[in-house]
Amino acid sequence: MKVKLTERDALIVVDMQNDFMPWGALPVPDADKIVPKLNAYIDTFSSMGLPVYFTRDWHPVDHISFKDNGGIWPPHCVQDTEGAKFHKDLIIPKDNKFIISKGTSKDFDAYSGFQGTLLESLLRERNVKRVFVGGVATDYCVKNTVIGAINLGYQTFLLIDAIKGVDVNAGDTDRAIGQMMKAGTVVLSFEDLTA
Repeated sequence: MKVKLTERDALIVVDMQNDFMPWGALPVPDADKIVPKLNAYIDTFSSMGLPVYFTRDWHPVDHISFKDNGGIWPPHCVQDTEGAKFHKDLIIPKDNKFIISKGTSKDFDAYSGFQGTLLESLLRERNVKRVFVGGVATDYCVKNTVIGAINLGYQTFLLIDAIKGVDVNAGDTDRAIGQMMKAGTVVLSFEDLTA
């Protein structure tokens, strides 16, 4: 299946931050391995002047998702720390890039890039109709961002060659992909895109 990019398309790169890399506080296995593939997508979109949105966890030090505060995760992506920075090799274009911070309030968790952020308004402002989503983790923030986009009426593509899951329970990643497909996402790889 070939998909031709149009001026109504946007790329969403989910949470490619140090704390989600294999060496980070909340490691996603092989997350660093998808950086080159994401860079290929970023380069393709930005060379056409299409917007690229980078979501990131941007938590206060006492965030509700942390184990010490009753959450299920170790502290991660605390605002202004090394762990919250994007992977050093990830291409961040100079133009048409948007950084979307989520989970910024201590009492509110956000797995979707749309929860408590400006992402939807920024997409509407650009008259975006289709979004292409890659990043980590497949079974958490990628899944919720994809399903959020579908629920908001966007045609949504899952970049299957540019995602990695954390698999807290064996099979979580595959189940998440199944849920996204059932919700209506279209799965594609870089080779399926035509500029």
